[in-house]
Amino acid sequence: MPKAPEHPNLLFIMTDDMGAWAMHCAGNSEIHTPNLDRLAAMGMRMENLFCVSPVCSPARMSVYTGQIPSQHGVHDWLAKGLLDESVLSQELREGFRMENPPFEYIWPRVSFQGDRAIHYLRGKDAFTDYLADAGYECGLSGKWHMGDSFTPQAGFTYWRTTANGGENYMFPVVLENGEMTMKRNCYVTNYIADNALRFLDIRNQEQPFCLAVHFTAPHSPWAEECHPKEYYELYRDCPFDSIPFEDIHPWVPDCDISFADWKKKPHPGIRFIHANYAPIRETWLPYCRESQRGYYAAVTAMDANVGRILDRLEADGLLDSTMIVFTSDNGSNMGHHGIVGKGNGTYPMNMYETSVKVPGIFAWPGHIPQGVVSQTMVSHYDFMPTLLEMCGVPYQPKKELPGRSFARVLTGESDSFRDEVVVYDEYGPVRMIRTREWKLVHRYPDGPDELYDLVNDPGERDNRIDEPALQALRQAMQARLTHWFDCYVDPALDGSREDVRGGGQLTSHSFK
Repeated sequence: MPKAPEHPNLLFIMTDDMGAWAMHCAGNSEIHTPNLDRLAAMGMRMENLFCVSPVCSPARMSVYTGQIPSQHGVHDWLAKGLLDESVLSQELREGFRMENPPFEYIWPRVSFQGDRAIHYLRGKDAFTDYLADAGYECGLSGKWHMGDSFTPQAGFTYWRTTANGGENYMFPVVLENGEMTMKRNCYVTNYIADNALRFLDIRNQEQPFCLAVHFTAPHSPWAEECHPKEYYELYRDCPFDSIPFEDIHPWVPDCDISFADWKKKPHPGIRFIHANYAPIRETWLPYCRESQRGYYAAVTAMDANVGRILDRLEADGLLDSTMIVFTSDNGSNMGHHGIVGKGNGTYPMNMYETSVKVPGIFAWPGHIPQGVVSQTMVSHYDFMPTLLEMCGVPYQPKKELPGRSFARVLTGESDSFRDEVVVYDEYGPVRMIRTREWKLVHRYPDGPDELYDLVNDPGERDNRIDEPALQALRQAMQARLTHWFDCYVDPALDGSREDVRGGGQLTSHSFK
């Protein structure tokens, strides 16, 4: 490989709730992702990349800080602390106070709880802080969802955020002209790409850049009216053989509305509120099919906008000097295991592969081998040391952080220690240990626990936790899991002791 420039540019693209399975280049023949396929052909696709927690906010915090949730204190998606009420536009303040608001206000009003922004990253080092200190110009376009969406943080000087965890695709709440305002009939995926391209227009060309593009796609809502017709129609008659149909999972919570009410107009806002839950079990199949169409449409629309950004880099002659990273904060089930949703698509929360395995594509022409598919097991908590090493930024790994650089994997060098890597996840009282062959899911304090043979049962259909012949293995994995978390958990922020139920975190450190 040619010698790398001292500080390459970094394009960091992160989607929202996208499973590793949701790409054509990953073997899904039904989904249209020509630009992700193009990117994968330019570099390395990692088939065993795992999030740190299968829900948005804790996963994102871990990507940026290298900390696990029981170190940074965010254990669930953030339902509060995203904005001060004072930064909302007058229209939004008035709309949120309406007794019977138009449907475009329903989603952001439900998402917006409280009137005080919380800076969850305060006092924590993000990889973008290190890049900024090394002379990078850092720009952000899209979803933040790590508290205070209004205020630039983590070394960013260009800051164009969306307000909430999820956005109504056609009526997003975004930062413009010094306030959070609603954009009408503005497809948020296009808007995020527009702001990313604007950063490339105005950046200081004397500095290397880090451009973080955080798409809200393919997060819910998935209703037909939420996505451009040309993308939704691609999947109108799709059989979705890529997602084997399964009966609804027994742990999926029931909605308190009927399917007829869920579909009702002129009040489609109800469909946004209940986007992650089956309306009633008797209508599981039609609910799945509409959700799948919307999900696939959201992915394909996002893919088209990734293509716009790649085209700009190519036109500006920046491809050879830019490392491109594509991933998602966590995975998602779209009927897999009888779930529509992610880790909190069930209660107790789940750790299925479809929830914790995420896309991973790394491209840098001349420095990362092209067209390679890597089976190396890595985690998002490995991103900080890896990205900083690849960018040539000095960083001394901290013993209190679990991450290890996989830069040698990306450059095609031998990295034998990765053969024995074990991946760990947590979601409140639910913890996972995964080797290449086995996965143990332990739920504090009393279970239920799960043990899967991933070699012979990759779909995780047969829970073998109670088999007598496997008790020695179970105990050994449990001891290993306990020891690992004992090494890294901050006792004051230990998620296993928190009453996390998947319904959102309301305070900075505690749910009580």
